[in-house]
Amino acid sequence: MMGWTAEITVPHRAKCILCVAPHTSNQDFLIGELLYTALGRKAGFLMKKEWFFWPLGMWLRHIGGVPVFRSKHVSLTDQLAEMARNSSYFNLAVTPEGTRSRTETWKRGFYFIAQKADIPIQLFAIDAQHKRVVCTKEVFPTGNIDADFRTIVDYYRAFDGCAFHPEKFALDTSLPPLS
Repeated sequence: MMGWTAEITVPHRAKCILCVAPHTSNQDFLIGELLYTALGRKAGFLMKKEWFFWPLGMWLRHIGGVPVFRSKHVSLTDQLAEMARNSSYFNLAVTPEGTRSRTETWKRGFYFIAQKADIPIQLFAIDAQHKRVVCTKEVFPTGNIDADFRTIVDYYRAFDGCAFHPEKFALDTSLPPLS
């Protein structure tokens, strides 16, 4: 696949959240989608509603796209957790940064979806520097979000500087200090 390799040691699960970082370019999406499809798997993904215009929107929905309406006051995490609980197959790819721009605070929604649906979070890293996709860890939410998020952020520490645009990637700095 264009010289890219996959290093995936976690089991393929019928239900899980795929936490994918760093997310600094649209290339991240293309690499991730091509790789996951090449593995014979399909994952849904969240994307801002503005991308779902004609005819691109039809194609995005066909490959698993879920438009996010930020202005609506509905709990997307509750809806997705319910969908996960009621489905026989639910793989949802989410970027913790929630944007391709640099952000110091990661979104927590993917964690709450996994917690509410009682499914694991598999940690996928797009290592553009070495042309590889790596997933060697999964996290089962314990309810201690600070400790679990520290584990997640620590996993991605090894990939700092490996993004398509490293200047746009920042590890979450909002975590409280260890007690």
